[in-house]
Amino acid sequence: MIPFNNPRAAHADFAADVDAAIRRVLDSGWYILGREVEAFEAEFAAYHDVQHAVGVANGTDALELALRAANIGAGDEVITVAHTAVATVCAIERAGAKPVLVDIDPDTYTLDPRAAEAAITSSTRAIIPVHLYGQPADMNAIMDIAQRHNLLVIEDCAQAHGARLDGRKVGTFGHLAAFSFYPTKNLGALGDGGAIITNDAEYAGRLRRLRSYGQSSRYVHDERGINSRLDELQAAILRVKLPHLDAQNARRREIARMYDDGLSGSVTTPIQRVGADSVYHLYVVRHPERDALIDALKADDVGTLIHYAIPVHLQAAYADLGYRRGSLPVTERACAEIVSLPMYIGLSDADVERVITSVRAFAPAGVPTP
Repeated sequence: MIPFNNPRAAHADFAADVDAAIRRVLDSGWYILGREVEAFEAEFAAYHDVQHAVGVANGTDALELALRAANIGAGDEVITVAHTAVATVCAIERAGAKPVLVDIDPDTYTLDPRAAEAAITSSTRAIIPVHLYGQPADMNAIMDIAQRHNLLVIEDCAQAHGARLDGRKVGTFGHLAAFSFYPTKNLGALGDGGAIITNDAEYAGRLRRLRSYGQSSRYVHDERGINSRLDELQAAILRVKLPHLDAQNARRREIARMYDDGLSGSVTTPIQRVGADSVYHLYVVRHPERDALIDALKADDVGTLIHYAIPVHLQAAYADLGYRRGSLPVTERACAEIVSLPMYIGLSDADVERVITSVRAFAPAGVPTP
């Protein structure tokens, strides 16, 4: 069986260093907001060439706290996409704001800047572009819109650690950027974790208070916050993995190139934006008979997943937002045809070739799709 993902494989290359980092934390006797978190925050900020990184408990909290740090809440609208993990929209609502969902670019599956600008109202305060699948969103157009309409931009970088656009890392275009360190991410912890990066010292200071009950010092609470702290163990593990991120992203690009070459003409392969350098958190292809393709791959012991089969605006939990089937046609068409192929560190060239052979057996190159 070739699984869709294998987090254990990504850990194996530096297991001894991770074990040593864990032992260092256990021996320290300090497990929350200590030296490991401080060091990781400094290293993560330096990796992005920004001034501040603030570790939090997970990526959803990172988005919520970024909104709260900017005083975005009740009565405010935040524009984002429905083609994303539901966490993006969940965070907006947890901050008290209203999510406004817009359609995606049909090639890259990221936020369509024209759709975003058309959705701006007098209540709009922010835009959250999602760098989906490791593909940078059209940040130049989005920042232009934000500047003209005086809007905050918070980048959702949960799937795009190390991705670049025009030579610049994602997360450095907007006013703030949120990251997840869920174990399957390109930079993954061995549990939950998240961070926000920014060049704004005021935002950073407020984020540090908000993540710990609004404390400015021990037992002194200047405002209402929440409990969202990156723990020392996860920070120590992330410190081991961060120096390997670029090399692992390079391997993902090698796998993607193999898929691109081998699957051309069989399925619709990912289209990379001009100037973009995707990190292929996911390798997502498209076929009009997607479900039959999944069944064929399963019969060949090849694992797949769909990211995401039901867009947020059609989820029962978000029916009260007022969207209906047909509201976001580009999103809905994509969700009916996309499938994610195996993509992870530890996937061998032979495994990739086997996946390609299985896909081509179902969809031979050069045969017109229905």
